[in-house]
Amino acid sequence: MRVKYWVLIILILAGIAGNGCSSGSLAESNSAEAAFKAAQEFEDDERFEEAITKFNEVKNKHPYSKFAVEAELHIADIHYKREAFIEAQTAYQLFKDFHPKNPKIDYATFRLAMSFYNQLPSTSDRDLSPAYKAIQYFNEVLNSFSTSQYVKEATEKKNDSLRMLAEKEMYIAHYYFIRDQYDSALRRYAGLLVKYPNRGFDEEALYKAGVSAYESDSKDRGEKYLKELINRFPNGDWTSKAHRAMDKYGNR
Repeated sequence: MRVKYWVLIILILAGIAGNGCSSGSLAESNSAEAAFKAAQEFEDDERFEEAITKFNEVKNKHPYSKFAVEAELHIADIHYKREAFIEAQTAYQLFKDFHPKNPKIDYATFRLAMSFYNQLPSTSDRDLSPAYKAIQYFNEVLNSFSTSQYVKEATEKKNDSLRMLAEKEMYIAHYYFIRDQYDSALRRYAGLLVKYPNRGFDEEALYKAGVSAYESDSKDRGEKYLKELINRFPNGDWTSKAHRAMDKYGNR
């Protein structure tokens, strides 16, 4: 009887403890959810500073709650909405680093790419270094999340980024070309044709690469570029110039 008595007591105490843990866990979850909803309301009202403060409260006070992870993503989104793209970039990167298996990782990756993309200047003659990172993460969306809803826009923005880089390469090549610095111009035109083909600059780049090669005493390369231009763009704007250049330099 005494053994049964103590077993009963232990079971009762275990039940009380279990109920206490369950109640505490439930209270914790409710508290995290309430704070999260309050933060969302601030965000919806565009009271962004208060929203960030409240989302940080969710993260700090309820770090093991499912709402803590969601709060991290909302903070990144708020930076993005405010066009604070450097801060957004950092926040999305941290989210990716700490939650690589999260169901919204494709979204975070796309937004990370867009954070870099939105740091690009309006003209290609300025610093385009963010384009390389933007392309890196657009490629990640395309390669790792091929069924994502963000694939179409990632493709478009990646192409925009590549075109800007091609424009920059063309701008630098032209700078050397008009100053008769043909060796440097040739390197740039040749690089553009290899790194950024089919971006709308091939025809002009082939012509000027050919002329630059001829002027740099590289007749074979000059002829190669001009013949490629004629073959690829038989009715192009630069084709007649290519024929004249071959006649001119061939008779030297």
